[in-house]
Amino acid sequence: MLVALAAFFWGLSGGIGGILLAEGWGPFVVSFYRGSIGLLFVLFWLALHPQNSGLGNPRLWLWAIIAGLGVAGNFSFYFLSISEGSVAVAATLMYCAPVFVFLISFILRLERPTPFKLAAIVIVVIGISLLTGIYDIEGSQITLAGIVAGLLAGLSYALFIFGFKFAARNGSPQAVLVIAFAVLGIILIWPASAEQVVAVLGASDWPFFIALGVLGAGLSFIFYIVGLKNTVPTVAAIVAMVEPVTASLFGVLLLNESLDPVQLIGMGLILVTVTALSVYSDSKTHHVPYSRGDYNA
Repeated sequence: MLVALAAFFWGLSGGIGGILLAEGWGPFVVSFYRGSIGLLFVLFWLALHPQNSGLGNPRLWLWAIIAGLGVAGNFSFYFLSISEGSVAVAATLMYCAPVFVFLISFILRLERPTPFKLAAIVIVVIGISLLTGIYDIEGSQITLAGIVAGLLAGLSYALFIFGFKFAARNGSPQAVLVIAFAVLGIILIWPASAEQVVAVLGASDWPFFIALGVLGAGLSFIFYIVGLKNTVPTVAAIVAMVEPVTASLFGVLLLNESLDPVQLIGMGLILVTVTALSVYSDSKTHHVPYSRGDYNA
């Protein structure tokens, strides 16, 4: 239930971000508040459970900073993609993160390619083409910049997965998240602009920013990590599909977005293939992190 709630909250955060972007707020200030409010939650979590934090270990800091770079890029590119297209497309493109993990693992020789994995990657690429309409970019509902940003969100998330996994070997997950979210805040304060950051405090939209931070980074990360202690990666990989589905439904039902039959086919190819890829990988090995389900590997 905790894992499902976390994925549901992540899906809602995409929709809430879409509302804020439609109100004229920039992707960076939206990302800044999502991470900064999340930082308050994980700081409280760390204060409640300070034992074995590993904060004195330089290796934890190194990998946690890398995780911070990844989560900053993930949040920022995700909302950039939404601003250039739709919540449904951006969320699905970001869900391709395990494919990037595979490609990085192949390049670094951490994982050997197999026919199944290569076929899965090809199917995902076909799904991306159908979902985004990149074969007819002039008639597509999402710009080329939006497509690139969505894929970069997935790539950034893959970087976060690697950083988080290796940092957590040297300390507690709450300590890793504190450093990661702090890095996010430091990186995004400049592109977000201090003027917009301060303006949020007196704006009528501030409840949406609070909801985004609480659901999209505060409770969700804590729920997911705690929930993983009582489940297995294969189940978590399947349940994680709640996120893009929730984001897509939010966009269609509340933001008046639409998906044509070809896009729905592309989305289905991506979601089913990536989920199958994650389940297959988790059942074979835990040497390389593939998805959110590998946090406890």
